[in-house]
Amino acid sequence: MTDTNLLQGPIHDVHVELGASFAPFGGWEMPVQYGGTVAEHTAVREAVGVFDVSHLGKATVAGPGAAAFVNSALTNDLGRIRPGKAQYTLCCTPGGGVIDDLIAYYVGDDEVFLVPNAANTAAVVAELRKAAPAGITVTEQHRDFAVFAVQGPKSAEVLAGLGLPTDMEYMAYADADWDGRPVRVCRTGYTGEHGYELLPRWADAEPLFRALLERVRAAGGQPAGLGARDTLRTEMGYPLHGHELSLDISPVQARCGWAVGWKKPEFWGKAALEQEKSAGPRRILLGLKALDRGVLRQGQAVLRGDQIVGETTSGTFSPTLKIGIALALLNTDAGLEPGDQVEVDVRGRRLRAEVVRPPFVTPHTS
Repeated sequence: MTDTNLLQGPIHDVHVELGASFAPFGGWEMPVQYGGTVAEHTAVREAVGVFDVSHLGKATVAGPGAAAFVNSALTNDLGRIRPGKAQYTLCCTPGGGVIDDLIAYYVGDDEVFLVPNAANTAAVVAELRKAAPAGITVTEQHRDFAVFAVQGPKSAEVLAGLGLPTDMEYMAYADADWDGRPVRVCRTGYTGEHGYELLPRWADAEPLFRALLERVRAAGGQPAGLGARDTLRTEMGYPLHGHELSLDISPVQARCGWAVGWKKPEFWGKAALEQEKSAGPRRILLGLKALDRGVLRQGQAVLRGDQIVGETTSGTFSPTLKIGIALALLNTDAGLEPGDQVEVDVRGRRLRAEVVRPPFVTPHTS
């Protein structure tokens, strides 16, 4: 049954046709799986999968000095890249909390294209609009573009079969043409495998997705839903907003300091994050690998002896390792290091786990 309060992407009917099961995510009705999360996860690790992530937000910041304005607001340093490249960055509060993590496409000095998370798009756009100087516009374009992620060792083969560009360095993008339709192709992804994210126009989404799916299946892959997207990103230790990043979880705590331009003169939250970095965070993100049978989930207490030393932020069964894994914020005063053993309270049962530094698995390709 369709929830009429949820938004639907441009190819919802295709997902229904493919037999997808759906669930709400960020205000959208999203395909969770088609034939099974484990099979879809394995297809991406070993061959290729295609995800519809058109729920992701889209916004354009444009006008004289747009790139400089974005650089003064978001954490990462756009000065490190050039037009034709994209960058992972964060939008923070003055106190260092994370409003959202997003991808910034550096189109030019006068234009930056942003892809925030679905549920946080309005907040990011509102903050940027509030701070934008005269002459710079921030335009929300949620339904102007779809987003498809083609991920896996055979992803380049899939795109090449459609005449789309593949020979680009990581986080580079190219504006291309497919069947007379414009599409932006970026060497990015959320799985750890070699992959691409494609942004066609919303109206062009269905024919491109069907063409991609035909090539994906020919390469031994299959469509993949949000279930596999979550297990894949958890195996890599990639943060998900609302889990490993939030208004209460800073980039320093989440080990995302690499996405902060510490030498920049300004960005939102700079003073608070510098202070936390200098003093040392009170908790830090690490991984847990289950030593006993059981599945770890979000929000479970991590213990050493009778002392609670942290809490899980994400947890799942790893289809690759065939064990339970989790990401957890661990108290730094507990002095835990990779290799140490802790216990996780799984519905009243203590499950032994080893502290590890993600990623949990080595992807087949970079």
